[in-house]
Order: sequence, then structure tokens, then C-alpha cells
Amino acid sequence: MLDIYIWFYTGCALLILGSIGTVIGPGVKDPIVRTLNTEIPAVGLSMIFLTYNHTIALLTFVASTVIITMILLRAITRLEEMGAKV
Repeated sequence: MLDIYIWFYTGCALLILGSIGTVIGPGVKDPIVRTLNTEIPAVGLSMIFLTYNHTIALLTFVASTVIITMILLRAITRLEEMGAKV
């Protein structure tokens, strides 16, 4: 029973700290590195769902990774079209 709590609380910590780290960031200017930083919250979210069901954890990880990557790459492309330094 202890293992379930470890996975759940580790997932919550990864989700919260990874989201804050991605938003604030260590001053990384490379958009690809910022995109890769979103994988940490995705892993945290899948660990939370892993405590409930393995299938939903896998589907959530794949879906959240794809959606976040599409949104960030579109935002980066839009900024570069406007001539902003990314």
C-alpha cells in the first residue's frame, strides 16, 4: 500500500515543480529546450494516473506530450514570424 502513495506523491511533486520550472525556467532561450522541459510535468501526470490505471496513464502521457508539443511549437513559429527574438 505504501508504493501507491509514493507514486502518487512523487507524481504530484513532479507535476507542480515541473510546471513551475517550465514557466519560470532557468533563463533558457532555446525553444527546443523549453519544449523538452514540458516532459517533466507530463511524466508527473502519468505517475498520478499510474496509481489508478496503467492504460489511462499511458494514454494521458502520450496525449499530453503531443498536445503540449504542438502548442509550444506553434507559439514558437508564430513568434518567429512576427520577428521576435525567441
